[in-house]
Amino acid sequence: MLKVLDPGAVRGWVRRSADALARARAEIDALNVFPVPDGDTGTNLHLTMLAAADALAVLGADADADLTWRTLAQGALLGARGNSGVIVSQVLRGMAEVLRQAEGRGDDVRDALVRGAEMARSAVVRPVEGTVLSVLAAAADAVRERDSDLPAVAGAAARAARQALLRTTGQLDVLARNGVVDAGGAGLTIILEILAEVVADAYAERHDVPAPASDRRPAPEVGQPGYEVMYLLDAEQEAIDRLRAELDGLGDSLVIVGGDGLWNVHVHVDDAGSAIEAGLGAGRPYRIKVTYLGGRTHTPSRGVVAVAAGDGLAGLFREAGAVVVRREPGASPALAAVLAAIREAGAEVVVLPNDSGVRAVAVAAAEIAREEGVTVSVLPTKASVQGLAALAVHDRLRRFDDDVVAMTDAAGHTRHGHVWVANREAMTSAGLCRPGDVLGVVDGDVSLIGTAVAEVAVEVVDRMVSASSELVTLVSGADSGGSLARVVQDHLGVVRPDIEVVHYEGGQGGYPLLIGVE
Repeated sequence: MLKVLDPGAVRGWVRRSADALARARAEIDALNVFPVPDGDTGTNLHLTMLAAADALAVLGADADADLTWRTLAQGALLGARGNSGVIVSQVLRGMAEVLRQAEGRGDDVRDALVRGAEMARSAVVRPVEGTVLSVLAAAADAVRERDSDLPAVAGAAARAARQALLRTTGQLDVLARNGVVDAGGAGLTIILEILAEVVADAYAERHDVPAPASDRRPAPEVGQPGYEVMYLLDAEQEAIDRLRAELDGLGDSLVIVGGDGLWNVHVHVDDAGSAIEAGLGAGRPYRIKVTYLGGRTHTPSRGVVAVAAGDGLAGLFREAGAVVVRREPGASPALAAVLAAIREAGAEVVVLPNDSGVRAVAVAAAEIAREEGVTVSVLPTKASVQGLAALAVHDRLRRFDDDVVAMTDAAGHTRHGHVWVANREAMTSAGLCRPGDVLGVVDGDVSLIGTAVAEVAVEVVDRMVSASSELVTLVSGADSGGSLARVVQDHLGVVRPDIEVVHYEGGQGGYPLLIGVE
C-alpha cells in the first residue's frame, strides 16, 4: 500500500481511470438521461480522462508533484467534454491546487478531495442534487473529518461515492422515471474507485455500472434546449463574471471552469450563435463545438461535403445527398467554395476531399467553420472511389462521431487506383515514362508503365484485388465512353466471378478510369 500519492501513482491513477472508463463507456452512456438524454456521458468522461492521461504521458519519469499536477489539471481542462467532463476537470483542478505543493499523504488527499468538490460545485451556476455533484459531495463529506492514512482516505471516498451513486435515483425525478442512477456520478465513482485501488495496489477485474431498469431510450423533455455549446476562452476573471450572468439568461446546464486566464465554457441553449457571441464579448473563444441535443422536433442539421473533378462524379455525390464542390482535374477548389459548402451542409458536417492535394484546403475551411460553431470532420479520402464508399455508409440518424468512424472505416478499406496517359517525361516509382505512355497507379504510386490503356487497366485491377475483395467500383472518364470499364468488367467476370462490379460514368478529365476495390 502507498503512503503517499506520488507523481508516478498519479500518472497510474489517471491512465487506469481512462482505461476503465473506456471499458464502461457504453454502459454509462446508457444511463444518460440528465440534463439531456443524449447518451454520451460515458464517452465524454472517457475522453476527458484520456486527455489528462495523454498530457501526463509526455512528462519524464522525474517530473515532480508541482509539474505533474499542473499538467494534469491543464490536460483535463483542455480536453474536457460534455457537462460531466467539464465538472470532473474542475475536480482535478481543485485537487491540483492542494497537491502540487504537498507530499500527497492521507491528509493532503483529504484536503484535495474537499477542495475539488467545493470548486466543482461553485463552477455550476445552478447545482442540482442527484447528479455527479451529489456523489462528489458525499465522497468529500466522508473524508472531511478523517485524519488518517492514504489508503483509508481513498477507500472512504470510493465507498461513499458508490453509496451516494445508488441514492441518486431517488433524488432526481427524471432518474426515477427512467430507473437509472446518474451517469456522471457513475463515471466519477469509477475514477475514485481506481484511486483507492492504485493506493492499495489491488485492482478489480471490472467496475460495476448499475444497469437501467429498461432498455427503452427516454424521449427528450419538452422545452429542453436544442444545442450544447462548448468552447475554450481566453479571458480575465471580471469578464467571466459577466459572461456567466449572460449565459445563465440564455440557457441552462451552465458550467464555467478554469482560471488564470483560460476557461472551459459549457452551456445548453436554443440559440448557439448567441452563446458564441457572448464568448466573443468576453474574450477570445476557440475550439468551439456545437452539438445538436435532439431536444427539438426537427431533424439534426447533418450533411456531407464532397469534392468532385467530373460532372458524372458530381452527380453521383449529389444523388447520395452530398453538397458538391467542383474542381478542375489537377487543381484544388477555392477555400471560399469549400467553406460555403460546409456552411450549406449543416451544423455537423463530414468533408470528403477525395484527393490528397485537396485535403489542405478542406482542413483550412473546416478550421474556419469550427470557429463559427460548426462541427466538422475532414476524412482522409485520397480518391473519389473512397469518397463514394464512405458516403455509401453515411447515416445522418447515427451519432455524429459514430458516423465519422463508420465512414472513415469504409474509406480506409477501399483501395484506390487509376489509369492515365503521361503528357511529359518523368521518373516514376515504376521507371522512366515518356509522353504517351500509359501509367497504372495503385494507392497513389505508379506501379506499371505500358502502351495500351486496356491492358494496363486490367493489370491494375489484378494487382489491387485480393482473396478478401468483395466489390470493385469502376468510374469511367470523359473520353473513355465506358468501353474501358467493360473490358475490365469482362476480365473480372472470367478470373473473379465472385466479385461484384459496379460501373459509373464519372466524366472526369485526364483519367480514363478510376478503380476502387473494397
